[in-house]
Amino acid sequence: MIQPKRLFDAVAYQLEKFPKPDMVASKIDGNWKPYSTAAVQENASRLAAGLLALGVGGNDMTEEGADKIAIISNNRPEWIFTDLAVQQTGAVLVPLYPTTNPLEVKFILNDSAVKYIFVSNQEMYDKINDLKAEVPSLKGIFSFDPVNGAPHWSEVTAKATPALEAEVKHIASQIPDEHLATIIYTSGTTGTPKGVMLTHKNIVSNVYFSKASFPFPDAPETRVLSFLPLNHIFEKMVTYIYLFSGISIYYAESMDKIADNLREVKPDGFTTVPRLLEKVYEKIMSKGNELTGIKRGLFFWAVALGKKYDNNISGGPWYNIQLAIANKLIFSKWREALGGKISFIVTGGAAASESLLRIFNAAQIPVYEGYGPTENSPVISVNRRHPAGLTRFGTTGPLIDGVELKFTEEGEICVRGTSVMKGYYKRPDLTDETVIDGWLHTGDIGTLVDGKFLKITDRKKELFKTSGGKYVAPQPIENKMKESPFIEQIMVVGNERKFVSALIVPSFNLLKQWMGQNHVPFTTNEEAVKNPQVLEMFQKVVDRYNANFNHVEQVKKFALMEREWGVDSGEMTPKLSLRRKIILDKYKNIIDGIYSV
Repeated sequence: MIQPKRLFDAVAYQLEKFPKPDMVASKIDGNWKPYSTAAVQENASRLAAGLLALGVGGNDMTEEGADKIAIISNNRPEWIFTDLAVQQTGAVLVPLYPTTNPLEVKFILNDSAVKYIFVSNQEMYDKINDLKAEVPSLKGIFSFDPVNGAPHWSEVTAKATPALEAEVKHIASQIPDEHLATIIYTSGTTGTPKGVMLTHKNIVSNVYFSKASFPFPDAPETRVLSFLPLNHIFEKMVTYIYLFSGISIYYAESMDKIADNLREVKPDGFTTVPRLLEKVYEKIMSKGNELTGIKRGLFFWAVALGKKYDNNISGGPWYNIQLAIANKLIFSKWREALGGKISFIVTGGAAASESLLRIFNAAQIPVYEGYGPTENSPVISVNRRHPAGLTRFGTTGPLIDGVELKFTEEGEICVRGTSVMKGYYKRPDLTDETVIDGWLHTGDIGTLVDGKFLKITDRKKELFKTSGGKYVAPQPIENKMKESPFIEQIMVVGNERKFVSALIVPSFNLLKQWMGQNHVPFTTNEEAVKNPQVLEMFQKVVDRYNANFNHVEQVKKFALMEREWGVDSGEMTPKLSLRRKIILDKYKNIIDGIYSV
C-alpha cells in the first residue's frame, strides 16, 4: 500500500498492516469495551453513509461550500467514528471543547454555519439545544449517550444502505489531500475565536514527520491512555500517529479517573499538558509530606537527587549508585501509580518546569517536552526518545523533519513547511498578518540552544514594559516560581507599573500541612491567605526564587489568592493556559491595591 495521504486512510492502512482487536477502547458499565480495526471501519463507513442520507457532503469541495459538522464531547470511540465519517463525505469537522462557554459556542456554530452537531451527553445536549434557535444553519443534534429528547447517533447509522456505503467509498477515493479536514477554533488568551483551517496534507505530513522524528515506531503491542481533549490539535494529530503506528488507544473515563485508568490500562505512554503533570507531582509530594521518620527522610532524599538529574551529564559513580537506590525504594512506587509500563510521556501546550522534567526522568518516567501551535498542525519541535543526546531539559527539543525555521529581529519564531495551516476561516486579513510569504509567524519568542534545541522564552504578546521602560517576560519568572511546591499557580504583572508583582494561588493541601506543622490554625482559605505567618513564609519562597532574576524582573510584592483559577471560572483556557486579560480585569482591585501602598 502506498503511503496514505488523507487522515481517514489510517483505518485501511491499519487493517492491512496490523489489524487489531482493540484499535480503540472505552470503559462502559465498569468494563473496558474494545473496538477492532474492522469494527471501527464499519462504524465510520455506516455513519458516513447515514450522513449522506441527511444531505451532508463536500458539495463543491471548497472551504465555504463543504458542509460543517460539529462535535462537542469527551474523548470516546464515537468521537473517532464521527471524525472518520465526516472526512469521508467531504464535509468538514468543527470540534469544540466541552468547557467552551455558550457565547463562544454560538459564535463558532454561526461562523462556520454548522449543519449538524454530535454531543456526548445530557449536559452537552442541553447546552446546544438552548442555543439552537440562535443558530439558523443547525438542522439537528445527535447524542452519543441515550438522552431524553435527542436522537441517538445510531439513528444516523441506521440510514446507511449498501448503495450509500458504496457512494461513500467513491466520494472518499476522490478527496484530495489538499481538502479541508477540520476547522479548529482557538480561543487563545484574548479576543474572538479564530477558525484554523487544516487540510489532510497539513495534518498527515505532521503525523509522518513527528512519527519519524520522535520516533514512534510501528508497535502493535503498545497501548496508550488518551485524556487530553480530542478537539485540541495536539491530541488529534497524535491520535493519527497511534492509528498509523498500530498503537491501541484507551480513552480515560474522565480527568478524575485518570489515576485509576492508568493502573487498569497499564499504558506505554500518553500525552499531556504541564498543568496535569504538576497536579500528579503535587499529589505525590502531598503524600510524601504525610510520611514520618525514616520513610519521610528517604522520600525527600530521593526527590532532592531527582532535582539534580541531567540526562546528558553523568552525576558520577556515587550519584548514580544513590539514584539506583532511590529508584528501587521510592521512584518504583511512582512508576506503579502510572501503571508500571510508561516508556514515554509527551507534554506540550505550555512550558514545563525544568525541575519537574528532571525529577520525572530521574524516576525513569521519561517525559519529553515538545512545541507547536494549532496553526502548524501543530508540532514544530520535540525532544527525542532516540537517538541519545537529542533531549535537553528546558528546551522543546530539535525541530522535527520537514520544518524550516527563522527568527525575526525581535526573536519571533517563524516556520515554513507542509504543516502550515491553509489560513483562518473567513479571515483573510488575519491570515495575511500571520502567514507571510509562506512563513508562519507563531507569536512566540525563542532562541536555539547550541544551534539545535529550540527554547521558547516568551509569548510576543505577553511581554510587558514597566513604567521605567524595561521589558519583562513573565513566563520564565512564573515557571521558576512554580518550582516551589507551595505555589500552585502564579501570574506575574507589571505592565506600565513601577515594579513587577504577582498574583499567587497557594497549593492549599501543602499549605494546610505546613500550617499544622507550624502550629498556625487553619480555618478557611480566605483566612489562610491573610495570615501574617503564611505571608511571611511566602515572602521567603518568593525571595529565594527572585535570586534567579535581574533586579527589574524580581517580584517585589505579591497577593495570595483564595481559590484556584479554572476553566469554568474563566481564568484558564481549555488547554489550561492563563487568560491574562481576564485575570487582570477580574482582580483589578487586588492589583491596584498592591501598587497603592
